[in-house]
Amino acid sequence: MTLTVTAAVLLAAVLHSVWNAIAKAIPDRLASSTMIALAYLASGVVGAAIFGIPLQESWPYVLASAGLQTCYLILLTTSYKHGDFSQVYPLARGLAVLLVTAVATTFLAEKLSLWQLAGVAVVAGSLLSLALTRAGQGAARNRKGTLFAVLTGAAIAAYSLVDGVGVRMSGQPIAYISWLFLIQGLLIPVVCWRMASDRRQFPRRVARYWRPGFIGGLVSMLAYGIVVWAQSLAPLALVSALRETSVLLAGIIGAVFFKERFSRLRLTLTAVAVAGIAAIQLG
Repeated sequence: MTLTVTAAVLLAAVLHSVWNAIAKAIPDRLASSTMIALAYLASGVVGAAIFGIPLQESWPYVLASAGLQTCYLILLTTSYKHGDFSQVYPLARGLAVLLVTAVATTFLAEKLSLWQLAGVAVVAGSLLSLALTRAGQGAARNRKGTLFAVLTGAAIAAYSLVDGVGVRMSGQPIAYISWLFLIQGLLIPVVCWRMASDRRQFPRRVARYWRPGFIGGLVSMLAYGIVVWAQSLAPLALVSALRETSVLLAGIIGAVFFKERFSRLRLTLTAVAVAGIAAIQLG
């Protein structure tokens, strides 16, 4: 895994934590998801016009990923409704690292060195531990937030694996990414509108949060676009582990903007995750 790819994925991690914080800050989860999707649609149309159509072999993966990511976005915003940002985010991302690594090394024949496996295990373990530091504080709220975070983590792993295979069949990673976002941009608003309790008022709800939602969508698109590009060049397990280091910044965001506690234990676990990143790169 080259230094360029590593740096790009770490940049994506920073961008990812920023757009998740924006999603958490918007109280209307359906309006938030819709505005993020409209940003996807605008970017996808431009990208598709410039970079064309990916190879036919990759289209089943584009469609499957668009469906999975629609489920993911709804699950994510629901998780933020029921759980703290600093609990939900690391649990979902840490679980995704473990699932992607297990499937990639078992079924996709990806081979990792001992150092790399150790680094992935350290990163995933520290992220999951970050989530568990919230256990026992508001038990009922945490249980519901934890459930949705686990479902979110499973969705993340599923679409990461689908895209990791699909982008390598596309012949043109940017075209694959563009059509993926374009289809999501069409699909997600329809799903959100169908889920809305008052469909007539739904456009007004979306308009109320258009600015932060659209900015969050652009940041999200850039973050995941970088990740899919990296998956075309590097092992899926390593990209997943590095990408999920966004949790390190998420803890700081949770403490500063959402007034969530950042304890010494959380600081220690963050340092451990950094050591895991170093092990991955050394491997």
